[in-house]
Amino acid sequence: MSVLRFDPFRDSFSQVDRLAHQLLSGTRTPASLPMDLWRSGDTYCVALDLPGVNENSLDVTVDRGALTIRAERQSAFGDDDTVMVAERPQGSFTRQLMLGDDLDTDGIEADYRNGVLLLRIPVAQSAHPRRVEVRHLDESSKPGSARSSDAPPAALDESLMHHKHDRPLVGSPS
Repeated sequence: MSVLRFDPFRDSFSQVDRLAHQLLSGTRTPASLPMDLWRSGDTYCVALDLPGVNENSLDVTVDRGALTIRAERQSAFGDDDTVMVAERPQGSFTRQLMLGDDLDTDGIEADYRNGVLLLRIPVAQSAHPRRVEVRHLDESSKPGSARSSDAPPAALDESLMHHKHDRPLVGSPS
């Protein structure tokens, strides 16, 4: 699973925009949402710290393999209040994770509790290892004899019996 999309131009401009906003408003905004990521069995877990965020402002979307988390935290003070110190980040927060094809985006679950958003992203069923059945062919499917309808074609039989230098493989009939 790819964890973070890097866009050097967007990141540079967003940093400048964030710094300008901080200088003009006197408040701090975070560069990104801090997160932990781990795999537990067949599920990836992502925990994002969002203390003080109203759960109604949370928005988690998946679009073409991009998981986007948006949240907003409002300040406790109003426009008419005189702010002495404003160190707690406020405003809109966004984090984007690029998901691989081996994940089940329809099965993603999200829970928000105690200021932590926990996402569970299951591995897709198609990405799990599976056992391939080996067919056992009967005597009638040997080269030169009558074949059953599900036996491999003659060209495949021939390629299975000989190595690339036309030497018989060990244990194969000559």
